[in-house]
Amino acid sequence: MVADDIVLPFQIEASGLRGRLVRFGPLLDDILGRHAYPEPVAHLLAETVVLTALLASALKYEGVFTLQAKGDGPVRLVVADVTADGAVRAHAVFDEARLAEAEGSTTVPALMGRGHLAFTVDQGADTERYQGIVDLSGETLWECAQHYFRQSEQLQAGLRSAVRLTPTGWRGGGIMLQRLPDPEKEVPTDREDDWRRSMVLLGSATDDELTEPQLAGEALLYRLFNEDGVRVFAPQPMRFSCRCSRERVTAMLSSLPRAEVESLAVDGRVEVDCEFCNTRYVFDEDQLAALYAA
Repeated sequence: MVADDIVLPFQIEASGLRGRLVRFGPLLDDILGRHAYPEPVAHLLAETVVLTALLASALKYEGVFTLQAKGDGPVRLVVADVTADGAVRAHAVFDEARLAEAEGSTTVPALMGRGHLAFTVDQGADTERYQGIVDLSGETLWECAQHYFRQSEQLQAGLRSAVRLTPTGWRGGGIMLQRLPDPEKEVPTDREDDWRRSMVLLGSATDDELTEPQLAGEALLYRLFNEDGVRVFAPQPMRFSCRCSRERVTAMLSSLPRAEVESLAVDGRVEVDCEFCNTRYVFDEDQLAALYAA
């Protein structure tokens, strides 16, 4: 049985390059199914989820990795985050009236226009946040991220991802290769050749191969890198999970002036919707009174 909703670490034996393969199925349906996104928006958000998982899997962190793209096009924002234990969530903000401008296209320029891609690692209040930012300069989000790595001196990485809507639901997949250059040493020529060769092989992966439900991740990696030897490690399961809760919403409301919260009431009730999972939290007059009494 082909495994879905996983991050699969691997290593290319001949060159020592490390990599990650992401394969998503039901997880994407769970995230996208909570909102009635038009298909181009859902496609872009699915791509965001796959890329977020790829980038996060290359880091060691305890906390939350967040990827967001902001632009001046019909889709103003796509954002996804993943915790260190594999909990993923995502949402998009778009102007439905302007979607016709994209003419059905799913490319970044058509949907997002000009803007930037940012990723952040947040490990808690007592730690320094790490952030990287790059312009939206590519047809896809992974191409935008690839542009960032081309400029980076600390981390070299190659990316390839794809998403598609199938008769059975959304599918997504991606591969990331990385190497950490040693600034104290000159990279040997054969290692440069290994890197170029691996990047060519990575680029040969098709959208169908990355998303095919009948093609296991291990089989795809063997298909791409078997001549150089590829070793696969234990997969990390991923899942949809939102961190919202009634307790968090209560704490948020209680931090606001009471008059401000009561001005939001309709028929004596205040409703708060989570933008990630679309869960609605309702507070009636008695619950609001108890909130402020506490």
